[in-house]
Amino acid sequence: MVIGAGPYGLSVTAHLLAAGVDVRIFGEIMGSWRHAMATGMFLKSTPQATDLSAPEPGGTLADFCRAVGESVLTELTPIPCTTFVRYGMWFTERYVGEVENTHVRTVERSRTGYRVCLEDGEEIDTAAVVVATGLGALAHVPPRLLPLAPDGPGPDAALSHTSQHTDLSRYAGHRVAVLGGGQSALESAALLHEAGADVRVLVRGPRIRWGDTPVLHRPLVQRIVRPSSPLGTGWALAAVCHAPGAVRVLPAPARLLLHRRALGPSGGWWLRERVDGVLPVHCSRHITHAHLHGKQAHLTLAGAGEGPRELSVDHVLAATGYRLDLEALAFLSPALRHRLARVPGSRAPRLTGAFESSFPCLYFTGSLAAPTFGPMLRFVAGTAFAARRITAHVTERVRRHDGRSEAAAPLPGSGSTGRRHDEQARGTGTRNP
Repeated sequence: MVIGAGPYGLSVTAHLLAAGVDVRIFGEIMGSWRHAMATGMFLKSTPQATDLSAPEPGGTLADFCRAVGESVLTELTPIPCTTFVRYGMWFTERYVGEVENTHVRTVERSRTGYRVCLEDGEEIDTAAVVVATGLGALAHVPPRLLPLAPDGPGPDAALSHTSQHTDLSRYAGHRVAVLGGGQSALESAALLHEAGADVRVLVRGPRIRWGDTPVLHRPLVQRIVRPSSPLGTGWALAAVCHAPGAVRVLPAPARLLLHRRALGPSGGWWLRERVDGVLPVHCSRHITHAHLHGKQAHLTLAGAGEGPRELSVDHVLAATGYRLDLEALAFLSPALRHRLARVPGSRAPRLTGAFESSFPCLYFTGSLAAPTFGPMLRFVAGTAFAARRITAHVTERVRRHDGRSEAAAPLPGSGSTGRRHDEQARGTGTRNP
């Protein structure tokens, strides 16, 4: 069973199906990309870092563009989120088949592996579970800001997180403070300004970092000195992208340092002209106190930067990132969450080289795997590595048990209550164990 139908869930499912494994996948196809990204946003990633992983040639973003009669995108063409969502839907039809748009309520251990309860009451026994739920439940709002939203952050409160928005035009004519110096903060600020909001950007760092404009054809010397990778140029990024498995053998403190320091907050090169010199940006500023005064959010600011020390706005938009914390995955039973081994010094799961957690046949992929395998797992570029590793491990377990010995609880599909993806559902042939 796969929980989550974003890039990682779809890619893992596609590979498992191609290997002949029974799979049920739950979630809304590309749900986070459809509901946690404001209208008008673009991907920061380049096309070469945006391909989902198909088990056979023909499933890249470029293949999708050709299939629907659109121009193939280059590094000089920012990718609209809407295009990426359409690509994910096309990939699903081609390689995955049916995705069950149902929430998983609980996952707990059982005698045969795991028992999964769905929101409609159906209970499923499954031998294995792949958690590919993305960042939705991991959004982080600093506790210091929470007095601005007594009933919880949200678009209708004085405080929200960027992941809670699909339409920022609702703040036209409002005064809005955007917190953060990364892509999400800067693009949200640009969209707010263009929708008619009065925007200020507050950045903790001393300056905003912008990406370099891509060069399609670099001289050989430049390619040697700073090799390309899906995450950017330079030997360090090239190394972690080429060998995420090798990152895992580093000591935990080194991996966590790499996770925190690699690819810090920055804005896409194409976004700079919409922000730099257009919006008021206050660097070296942080909030020491926040409270509501009537319906207004009142902020007390500190830091070495120039600008206001007190600020009143109608809304505070926190582009404050995500925290990798297993405790946020409420669908995992308390017994599972509390007993899962963590990467030392973090709240992320400790994983084997096959993405398996300390519980057998419970896998985690995507951002929750980044403290184990490095920064590539924070991006779509890591889907191929994850999907192949998980699929190889699952199919090896099937072979080791002679296939038939575990037929009553196929890996990682469902038991007697489950459904088998057949050739018609996938649109392509598949062999079943």
